[in-house]
Amino acid sequence: MGAPLITEEPYASSGTVPVYDADAHIAEPTSVWQEYTDPKYRDLVMQCRPVGDLDSIFVEDSGIGMSCAPACIPNAYGTEVTWDDIVPGSYDPAERLKVMDDEGLDAALMFPSLHLLSGDIADADVAAANARAYNRWMTDFTSENPDRLYGVGVTPLQSVDHAVAEIEFCAEAGLTGMTFRPERYNGLELFSEEMNRVWSSAEDHDMTIAIHGSFGSDMTSFAKTRYSNQFYVHMVCHPFEQMASVMEIVASGILDDHPRLRVGFFESGLGWLPYWLDRLDEHKESMGHLVPRLKREPTEIFSEQCFVTMEAGEGEAFAQLADMGLAHTVVWGSDYPHYDCTYPGALAELDDTFERIGRNDLRSEVVYTNARRFMGLA
Repeated sequence: MGAPLITEEPYASSGTVPVYDADAHIAEPTSVWQEYTDPKYRDLVMQCRPVGDLDSIFVEDSGIGMSCAPACIPNAYGTEVTWDDIVPGSYDPAERLKVMDDEGLDAALMFPSLHLLSGDIADADVAAANARAYNRWMTDFTSENPDRLYGVGVTPLQSVDHAVAEIEFCAEAGLTGMTFRPERYNGLELFSEEMNRVWSSAEDHDMTIAIHGSFGSDMTSFAKTRYSNQFYVHMVCHPFEQMASVMEIVASGILDDHPRLRVGFFESGLGWLPYWLDRLDEHKESMGHLVPRLKREPTEIFSEQCFVTMEAGEGEAFAQLADMGLAHTVVWGSDYPHYDCTYPGALAELDDTFERIGRNDLRSEVVYTNARRFMGLA
């Protein structure tokens, strides 16, 4: 099994371990669709528009009857807030740096919010314009302080050609990696032969891949094919889709074919992972002939190239993963500014967890070393 990558720590002289928030979010300002988007597509890309006293998400100029704002403001879910109410720290880089200073965070990797639903776009050209606009804006956002603000680009998997072009654009723009949902874009399987071009492009450009889902999407999924109640949907959508993604990427041979590729499975917690890796190892032993490209033990593959985010309170699950020798695969994210984040005090909650389970020896690995490896900085 792979061991943590040992690097010279630049903080050694000060004795202070910088904290990397590896799963933070922004809330897209209206300028993304009103200014950064090619004029031809401004009415078609993802956006929020007023509808009466509230607002709605619009996709390809059609409202879906649901507002994104309650999910993008701390503690706001179930309230009648609108996109005008999103907090400045979610879209203004100077204000975000103030939030990070107050929270004790030295660096943050930013994911989208509204644009997590980009898989709902059907037209491939619209999806490409949508991704390009967001990625342009994110490039400008991180330029405020590129030593502290890092961004992932949106990947328009509605077309592999467009996806590869966007990876190249984001790499040249200086973004850290790419994100897309775990569901299938127009039926595209992560392990399909066509996807090999996406994996190769990410590997060749040293771009981290972060698979990140959300609720609210109309993409075909485990949750949406069974439930309409958002309680059930939210319970299911994150872990079930990520479990499938881990299985597909590990068992299909993708990581053996792309040994320099880094893949993270984000915002689904990690309590399911020890069980799932153990089950994958057992299935390789008993049914491995059905997946002939799976040469190594799944746990070994995950150990060497994969990452997962822990939530601040997941102490016992983290300890179990650490006992398996996989602490080096874990990063932490605040999830700010989403409704269910801990704010203020996300880092304090994490520190309390490490203290409670008696694993302060692994804190610097989770908040610094692992995050930098995942981001390609070490």
